[in-house]
Amino acid sequence: MRPFFVYGTLKRGHANYARLLAGQTVSEEPAWLPGAALYTAGPYPFLVRAVDLVPPGSTVFGELMEVAPARYQPVLALLDELEDCMPARAGNLYERVVITVQTANGPREAWVYVAGAGAEEAIRQGRLRLIDGGVW
Repeated sequence: MRPFFVYGTLKRGHANYARLLAGQTVSEEPAWLPGAALYTAGPYPFLVRAVDLVPPGSTVFGELMEVAPARYQPVLALLDELEDCMPARAGNLYERVVITVQTANGPREAWVYVAGAGAEEAIRQGRLRLIDGGVW
């Protein structure tokens, strides 16, 4: 089972962590994703990796959450619902993709919710602002 790289409201100390991940994980550790950037227009961030949207040297900082095996499928379904992500559906707010993230213990493949096409277009139109430093 693949862990989740979280970088916004699902990080420890935020509301969606308490609601969806607290007590569901077997490990949680700091992680980061070079070559990515965060944008926002409100109460949550969007992660992007498109070359034209990521300033040179940008890194997103978050946490790697490993969900308990017995809870994995229910938690995955809840996270997909939260992120308005339905695999193979056009128009998702976020897309869930496999990306290698960095940890103190080395690189790890993880699920990462990245901005969907609509959010990326809004960024290109200047409707979302860059979050300097890659920390939500």
